[in-house]
Amino acid sequence: MASETFEDIAETFEFLDDWEDRYRHVIDMGRAMPPMEDALKVPANKVDGCASQVWIQPLIDGSGPQARFDFKGDSDAMIVRGLIAVLHALYAGQTVAQVSAIDAQAELARLGLDEHLSSQRSNGLRAMVGRIRSIADQAAA
Repeated sequence: MASETFEDIAETFEFLDDWEDRYRHVIDMGRAMPPMEDALKVPANKVDGCASQVWIQPLIDGSGPQARFDFKGDSDAMIVRGLIAVLHALYAGQTVAQVSAIDAQAELARLGLDEHLSSQRSNGLRAMVGRIRSIADQAAA
């Protein structure tokens, strides 16, 4: 159910044998993301449960379960920006109904992130996934 963009990331991770190379790739993905406008870095977009500052601004096109999901995201930590880019690849362009159905833990496990992130980063990643699912669930209603 993962997007083609996410599948490309998974293939790249299979090619990169060393976790340090994967880590650098995630950081590079974060650097390549367009920065979020400061005006959007408001409490309503802040993700609670992250050690770093994280903001997610939903962009929903349409209404109901078939509405298309997208978001802007940013963080003050480069690795977290990269994780936001990974989540963007996983979720952007899906319907809000599909977002709720994606098993993010299983998809991210394919990248080995669960094995190599600190517990703080893993908790933050779960918080970001929870926020995205919550936004999608609200949009689907």
